Amino acid sequence: MAERSLAVRRKSRSGFVCKRRRAPAQPSAGCAPVARKRPSSSGEGPPAETPCSNDSDEDMFGDYDSFCGNDSLLAQVDDIEQKYLEDKNKDIKAAEQVIPEKLHSRIHQNKQDYFSTLKSVVAHKADKGDASQMNKNDPVDSNQELTESILEDLPSSQLLFFDELSSGSRIPAMSQRQNKCVNSSLDKVGSLSALCPDAECRNRPTDFSSESKSDLFKTESLKDHLKSAMTGNAKAQTLQVSKTKQLKEAVLSEEICVAKKTIESSSVDIGPFYGLPSKVKDLFRQLRGIETLYEWQHDCLMLESLQQRKNLIYSLPTSGGKTLVAEIIILQELLCRQKDVLMILPYVAIVQEKVRGLSSFGIELGFLVEEYAGSKGRFPPIKRRIKKSLYIATIEKGHALVNSLIETERIDDLGLVVVDELHMLGEGSRGATLEITLAKILYTSKNTQIIGMSATLNNVGDLQKFLQAEYYTNNFRPVELKEYVKIRDTIYAVDSKTENGFSFSRLLDFKYSSNLEKADPDHIIALVTEVIPKYSCLIFCPTKKNCENVASMVCKYLTKEFRSHRENEKQDILQNLKNIGNGSVCPVLKQTIPFGIAYHHSGLTNDERKCIEEAYSTGVLCLLACTATLAAGVNLPARRVILRAPYVANDFMKKNQYKQMIGRAGRAGIDSAGESILIAQEKDKHLVWDLVNSPLENCYSNLLLELTKGMQSLLLSLVGLKIAVTHEEVNNFMCSTLLGVQQQLLSKEKSLSEIIKDGLENLIDKGLLKGRIYEKDHNSKHTLTITPLGKATYKGSIDLAYCNLLYRELKKGLEGLILESNLHLLYLATPYDMTSNCRPDWMIYLRQFNQLSAAEQKVADTVGVPESFITKKASGQAIRKNVDSAVVNRLYLSFVLYTLLKETNIWRVSEKFNMSRGYVQNLLNSAASFASCVLHFCEELEEFWVYKALLTELTKQLTYCVKTELIPLMEVAGVLEARAKQLYNAGYKTLAHLANANPETLVKMIEHLSRRQAKQIVSSAKMLLSEKAEALQEEVEELLKVPTDIPGTY
Repeated sequence: MAERSLAVRRKSRSGFVCKRRRAPAQPSAGCAPVARKRPSSSGEGPPAETPCSNDSDEDMFGDYDSFCGNDSLLAQVDDIEQKYLEDKNKDIKAAEQVIPEKLHSRIHQNKQDYFSTLKSVVAHKADKGDASQMNKNDPVDSNQELTESILEDLPSSQLLFFDELSSGSRIPAMSQRQNKCVNSSLDKVGSLSALCPDAECRNRPTDFSSESKSDLFKTESLKDHLKSAMTGNAKAQTLQVSKTKQLKEAVLSEEICVAKKTIESSSVDIGPFYGLPSKVKDLFRQLRGIETLYEWQHDCLMLESLQQRKNLIYSLPTSGGKTLVAEIIILQELLCRQKDVLMILPYVAIVQEKVRGLSSFGIELGFLVEEYAGSKGRFPPIKRRIKKSLYIATIEKGHALVNSLIETERIDDLGLVVVDELHMLGEGSRGATLEITLAKILYTSKNTQIIGMSATLNNVGDLQKFLQAEYYTNNFRPVELKEYVKIRDTIYAVDSKTENGFSFSRLLDFKYSSNLEKADPDHIIALVTEVIPKYSCLIFCPTKKNCENVASMVCKYLTKEFRSHRENEKQDILQNLKNIGNGSVCPVLKQTIPFGIAYHHSGLTNDERKCIEEAYSTGVLCLLACTATLAAGVNLPARRVILRAPYVANDFMKKNQYKQMIGRAGRAGIDSAGESILIAQEKDKHLVWDLVNSPLENCYSNLLLELTKGMQSLLLSLVGLKIAVTHEEVNNFMCSTLLGVQQQLLSKEKSLSEIIKDGLENLIDKGLLKGRIYEKDHNSKHTLTITPLGKATYKGSIDLAYCNLLYRELKKGLEGLILESNLHLLYLATPYDMTSNCRPDWMIYLRQFNQLSAAEQKVADTVGVPESFITKKASGQAIRKNVDSAVVNRLYLSFVLYTLLKETNIWRVSEKFNMSRGYVQNLLNSAASFASCVLHFCEELEEFWVYKALLTELTKQLTYCVKTELIPLMEVAGVLEARAKQLYNAGYKTLAHLANANPETLVKMIEHLSRRQAKQIVSSAKMLLSEKAEALQEEVEELLKVPTDIPGTY
């Protein structure tokens, strides 16, 4: 296996440490061998140093004594020769015949060994193993062994001398066997780079007489002969340069050749675990419990396309282990190639989970993990001088990060981009943003590798063409998945071989009373009680309300035995939820949790959702009724997955959604098989058959469908970042997008060039770009430029549909910004895209308005919502004056945020405004993100300087929405409000407290905190503290840096 041979490679390096000082020289055509000390049999001895003088008249071999320790080479040769002559028991004549031949063989063997060593350090191990075996088995005279030992410490120059005594360049059988071993080892390791071979040096022509060979040991001693030959070589006039200079030039040439190959190779091998230190393997075992890789993971990591740093798309079923491969590739980039990495994930919760999971690796291996999600992230990122960074980002933040790197000309610092859920390219505005991000990377950086992974890809050819990528796929699942469909009380196995796609499996064996039959016509209770509480189960429901209803219905008909299963731990969960809600617990959860059942959807707060996920992962909860969002979110597998109906909301389920849901069935290392059961009605039977047997949906570009967030946003940033500033350049860029690949399918009415022209003209009309587009001459060289408003729009990631409106409202705010409270600022930071779904309760609206101070009430009038309008709406009177409903709704949402920042209690606020707490949580998260965008928007427009400080503080308040003293703890990935309160009350009041905490002590002091969670919290705190310290150090070094352009200096 590769890992085994890699371990050999690592072990063999200790004997081959070689320090060199390089002298400037022109590289030669070939790569000559490097003069170095041969390692002794014990593997000990000082590292060799090459001579570094350029004087051709010096003593040619003076500096080479260092290759043999303290004694000179000639003295050693003399001592060995004396021992040889004193051996009375050997036949001298036989020795004269054997030794030169064996000496010549040994010389060539040593040369071959050296070249093999250059190819791979593994070769040294093979060399020594074979050589020792030959010495054991060959009945060779002890004198021969003694003479062969002479050459163990010979430098390259002496080897070359003996080479010239040779009558041919034949390679002994032993060397051939050694080379076979070397090649075999190299094949196993999958070496990423090949060193420069020098056939000329290995097959150097020789010119000598047989007489000189026969007289080698007859007429003069070996010492005298060596001395004579070296003196003769040094005095030879035929050479234009000395052998010393030739040798040094050859050494330098070889080093340059090796360096070039190393730079061109995919990575630098620094250890036995796929080029990584063995410590990485230990960390995966300690932190993840991963002992070995699956066969497909090994095959994928050894792909030639990865070795050559080609882009790669790989696709496997859910739970197949795709993420582990990506993480190993990420570590190779960070540790071996010393480049930054961007990892793009679809949701904030997954980003936070991944930050927690990889912070431990960063602490141990010396790289930084930076979170780019919600309002978090620095643009451009700090340029680190020593440590490399892993940026873990959502799609939107990843795009903003790439923009900032392109603008600061640092995109080449990004060595690798990893995209999870690559199929999201085809999903609305987020897919358009992801496509824009990848297209910019492909166009601006030829050195950045892109890795995309997904479980649900179909038209891979289009994606390959877009990403210029290779493709790898495998149907591996660690646990077998069995698919079933239930119609009435019959369960059918999905079987594409049969005529109708289903084969009879079994009848449900569960006695239903008449009342139970009415309450549970779909037999959900029968299906779940077959697996819970011993095993886990997920029920995917079409709507949020249906999740709560199913959870309530199931627990009503369960026996008391289910309550007794891990009863104390369930009570702990309820107490934890009560603390989260400041005394309030959802009535449904209060009813279901004692039975080990809960619901999971967007109506939960972040703290509640995290608490339920942890309880399910540990087995305290055995059944979750959830919406489809869980399938694409955090990894919560189950023994059985039940699909309540083939619908998501009111729409019939797509194949991609179906695959993601059933992919949660089967827990690796726990279950021997996973089951999915789709509950269907008789009327949907044919639709269900099409669903389970149809191919996955194709992935299409959304640049045209999402106009303001897609095409127009892309065109604006292309000009703003100076990627493309003419119509012709924009056309060239667009051809490299997924839309460019699929233009014949997607743009049938207009050509791509016409669409681009219309988009540019629209941006000019909006005042975001300056320039002209000539209809007849679309290849015109007229340059387009971006306006200040356009630059602020793309740098703030503002939707082009709202950029002009935002500018007008900020401008109007300058005329009379009311700062008695933060209500006016909150109105400006309330997201536009949430107003359309808002339905104000007018009585609550009026009540909240009346509770405001006179100055705060003036805010409503300033933005365009007079008191009379609210009063009339609350009393049901007719409204004659038209008031913009979007402004009215936005002000209502800003009232919610205002109350939330004052009370910092989502439960109380949701009750006060008659909203679900999940909606309030989503509003808060969206407002924090949008406030961050408005801040970046204002930073680009000098006239809005006053907003910078105000919005910075407001963004921080919205991000955490807690009391000020808890904010330092909330900055740590994975620490939410409830946990922050626990930590603060336990005495952990600062980031430094957490970073230096003992995980074991945390587990004892903090209720409901597992050892794994404690370790992740400490690692995340250490990582955040390290980031802040690094940033300050960078700032200090930058301040102390001596300018290079000081007047009067040269």
